[in-house]
Amino acid sequence: MSSIRICFMAILVGLLCLLPARAQEAPSYTLQKTDDGYVRMNNKTGQMSICHEKSGQLICKMAVEERAAYDEDIADLKARVTKLEDAVASIGKLPPVVRDALPSQEDFEKGLSYMEKFLRRFMGIARDFENGEKGANPGSQSPQKT
Repeated sequence: MSSIRICFMAILVGLLCLLPARAQEAPSYTLQKTDDGYVRMNNKTGQMSICHEKSGQLICKMAVEERAAYDEDIADLKARVTKLEDAVASIGKLPPVVRDALPSQEDFEKGLSYMEKFLRRFMGIARDFENGEKGANPGSQSPQKT
């Protein structure tokens, strides 16, 4: 039993040695010295920054091309936000074409009264028809209505 444990431990140690060490991973940034400071490149994204040493600290700013692209993105996003805000503000407001096409309150009430009269007459005809069938054949059974 102990020989199995020793064998297992040896295999485990061997596997751990095969794993790459974190210290050997590629760095996230590369610094390159220039005449007036440094250029820092992000190794994952390729973004470049201009860096200067100030009071013993490295201060980095985006490169000019990236700043222009960044500003364009911000302007595009601001335009989209404005468009969305206008769309949200217009919800609930009817456009003039639709608003002008709607009937007035008086016309709406008049149409509703026509509909009410129609339904009352129709229901009266249906009741008369049903009562007429029941009175004509008192001994026969009416068909099942489902």
